[in-house]
Amino acid sequence: MQGEQSSRTVQSVQTTIDIVEHLREVGEAGVTDLAAALDHSKGTIHSHLATLLENEYVVRNGDRYGLSLKFLDFGEYVKSQLEIYDVVVEELDDLAAETGEVAQFATEEHGRAVYLYKAHGNQAVNTASSVSKREYIHCISLGKAMLAQFPEERVDEIVDRHGLPAKTSNTITERDELAAELQEIRERGYAVDDEEMIEGIRCVAAPITNDGVVGAISISGPSSRMAGERFEETLPSKLLRSANVIEINAKFS
Repeated sequence: MQGEQSSRTVQSVQTTIDIVEHLREVGEAGVTDLAAALDHSKGTIHSHLATLLENEYVVRNGDRYGLSLKFLDFGEYVKSQLEIYDVVVEELDDLAAETGEVAQFATEEHGRAVYLYKAHGNQAVNTASSVSKREYIHCISLGKAMLAQFPEERVDEIVDRHGLPAKTSNTITERDELAAELQEIRERGYAVDDEEMIEGIRCVAAPITNDGVVGAISISGPSSRMAGERFEETLPSKLLRSANVIEINAKFS
């Protein structure tokens, strides 16, 4: 299937996508830099940039180009199509304030977890996540909470496509181990990230369902605070309560 999709790609469109994604990575770049990075002629890059500039998808600063705020329109539009988003925001703001930690919401797309909202409590520490960032789904509690709700065939598809790369020494990297973990999550009702993505950070997450898996919410914090009864009982209880509130409100919104 992947081969079929690759054979049908349009090269000029792919070049435009490569330019956009490279600019997202580096911030700004000139024609020469882009040509070298993407292995295209400067003429090809210039033509694509001229089209993007004419349609206001990039801005020009001297001889360098960057993405325009027009992309923000698309992001906000896609987010607005998620019916529960406003309900999630209100509940996560309350959850972050109550726990003092980071509360987050993510959904799954193309086998990756995509962060859509992040709220900070008064003791919150910085984490590597940010809104719109895509992450491997097997090494974060948000991702595992969603995986546990998927049919086995879908889990296999995701693992076949993305693998199980290690982020820390605690990351699950074997299929059998992941399957056992997902079964535990189903029985327990929530997922745990025990420093599997970032050393020193622990998380708990619960799925959000509404005629299928909509996403998941989580609480994250330093391992020194995410320990003992607080990590094993108090925070999961608050998290599951919030997930329940979101699901109920979503049904009647």
